[in-house]
Amino acid sequence: MPKSKGPKSGPVFFDLDAEGNADALAGGQSHPADAPPVPETMPEMEPSGHAMQSVAALAARRPSVLARLFWGLLLSLLTFVISVAAWGFVTDLLAANPVLGWIATGLGASFIAVLAVIAVREFATLARLKRIDGIKAAAAEVTELTAARALTARLTALYAGRADMRWGQDRLAEASADVFDADAQLALAETALLAPLDARATREVEAAARQVATVTALVPLALADVVAALAANLRMIRRIAEIYGGRGGVLGNWRLTRSVLTHLVATGAVAVGDDLISSVAGGGLLSKVSRRFGEGIVNGALTARVGVAAIEVCRPLPFVAQSRPSVSGVVGRALTGLFGAKAEG
Repeated sequence: MPKSKGPKSGPVFFDLDAEGNADALAGGQSHPADAPPVPETMPEMEPSGHAMQSVAALAARRPSVLARLFWGLLLSLLTFVISVAAWGFVTDLLAANPVLGWIATGLGASFIAVLAVIAVREFATLARLKRIDGIKAAAAEVTELTAARALTARLTALYAGRADMRWGQDRLAEASADVFDADAQLALAETALLAPLDARATREVEAAARQVATVTALVPLALADVVAALAANLRMIRRIAEIYGGRGGVLGNWRLTRSVLTHLVATGAVAVGDDLISSVAGGGLLSKVSRRFGEGIVNGALTARVGVAAIEVCRPLPFVAQSRPSVSGVVGRALTGLFGAKAEG
């Protein structure tokens, strides 16, 4: 009879020993004990900062030309229809009852006047933001003491009339006489005027990061975390702009928000990487205990990134003499003790 040349391919049979372990009877087969361990968390279960990712995508997305044309024509059509209807209503009312007609005319005129005031304020907000951008652009080109002092005068004029800036302005005026270098003059202006504002802006970022983290972790409603993150980030950016001398306005706030988030999306700063996860001690552990808590911490850290970027955008001078706020430091102060987790800063 021919000799067997080895095991043939076919079904693999297992025997169970007394302890219930399976042993492969066919040669060359892997033992179940050699299988790799099951990961503690699946990749799709890792915290990804979904709320902040959605907020960044919504704010940074530029509408197409067709979409802008559609909304522009729709707004124009609605304005035309409402205006014609209001005009017809007032004229008919004047013909039927002159007293009521003049009352309606006065109310309409008052409404138009309020709209005009709002429009003027919006344009003033955009002009002030452009003024701050001009100071920042000029600071990058200063090489002489005369230009540095002129720029310092522009910065002082920007904060004229603010009681909280009076001490810094007095300090700057007293110390400027002893400065004979352009870089030293700008460093003095940055320290005297902007250092207190940096501290206030950083506290705003910490508060927003804490709020976003809390809402994300504790509110299980769908889209609630996205709405809360959007509202908190819009409010944070508006407050940072006001701290550095900007004015609150719908168009100005939206312009700042788009500028900040577009920059973050372009540089990939809203992505969740190892550097972000490692900046939050306990974040990985919390994500194993509760995915909502892990999402809350990651969304809070991403909000801190947005806040630091907003500080850089709204600040009239670049960071030279003063240290730029670090995301890990902001996250550490904002999320320390939150949900029982401690953040490293």
